[in-house]
Amino acid sequence: MVLKRVVGLMMGCLGMSCLRISDQPTRPVTSECDSPNSSDIIDSIDPKNEKSSYSSSGRIKLCDGRYLAYKERGVPKNESTYRVVIVHGFASNKDMNFMATQKLMDELGIYLVQFDRAGYGDSDPNPKRSLKSESSDIQELADQLQLGSKFYLIGVSIGSYPTWSCIKNIPERLAGVVMVVPFVNYRWPSLPRDLIQDDYRKKLSQWAVWVARHTPGLLHWWLTQKMFPSSSVLDRNPKFFSNKDLEVLKNTPGYQLLCKSKLKEEPIFDSLRKDFIVAFGKWDFDPLNLSRPFGESQCRLHIWQGYEDKVVPVELQRYVWKRLPWIKYHEVHDGGHLLVYDSDVCEAMLRSLLLGEDTPLYKPKLDSTNDS
Repeated sequence: MVLKRVVGLMMGCLGMSCLRISDQPTRPVTSECDSPNSSDIIDSIDPKNEKSSYSSSGRIKLCDGRYLAYKERGVPKNESTYRVVIVHGFASNKDMNFMATQKLMDELGIYLVQFDRAGYGDSDPNPKRSLKSESSDIQELADQLQLGSKFYLIGVSIGSYPTWSCIKNIPERLAGVVMVVPFVNYRWPSLPRDLIQDDYRKKLSQWAVWVARHTPGLLHWWLTQKMFPSSSVLDRNPKFFSNKDLEVLKNTPGYQLLCKSKLKEEPIFDSLRKDFIVAFGKWDFDPLNLSRPFGESQCRLHIWQGYEDKVVPVELQRYVWKRLPWIKYHEVHDGGHLLVYDSDVCEAMLRSLLLGEDTPLYKPKLDSTNDS
């Protein structure tokens, strides 16, 4: 059934970064920061905890009146050497697991900010969501948290579309960029036909956008009805999960993409639907036509891809790399789509991004016949 496949793509393929968040809120909640007398930035820093596992959270008020929620990790900002913003994927939030150890963050002096994109977690929805609004939110977050003139950016899965938008719209603010298993929009004009014409994901993405745009009521019903197992396609289906991904799912308690009770709430469903449409819709630029956006600076874009990824084919990612030679490309040979749940890979990402240290372990093993 087409609708079942569409649902599988929208949630199974793009919602894999939301493990262990099933108990987190998925819509903005009333808090003190809604008070007209409160500060625009509300923090919950406990100075007593700064020497151990530093953690802080709060919300900022954006220029259009929306609130954006964030969570800080690593070392305190005023003691940090590197400041890194992480952009979560579809159906995830600021509590996603990016498996960087506290020991590593202490060693390198890393301050991490994870935030709820518009309409997720404790952040207000944006009815005018667009490619540019996503990068504007990140820029405002960086400005209000005083991250400095430049900061590092890591986008995960569908979180790569806000990351591409930052590369296009605010390259001067970026000290370095990592995209982890970034999705590829089949509507990018520069993708060669012979590379994607037999890719079943292309047709599924076209159907998914059409359904999300034109029949949202039908999609909402299918996701929340109880007569048919609409989410059974997501249950450790090897069509969407590699062997390594299945191991992650097996050993990660509480796996649940979005429960039906949450999806029944229109603001949540509508935010997810619009996020998907913007990601897979027609963009106002083609990333594959970008010239080196960082000039001759040391800033570089890194892509980390799992060779066994069944969501984003490795062949597509290798094409992006070859089309844009200023990309630093890394490949995890036994990795799937859930690379951020591997602490060794996360450490390698950060060391490569921040220090320029690269291990031969993650160099692509190119086939001389097909990839020369």
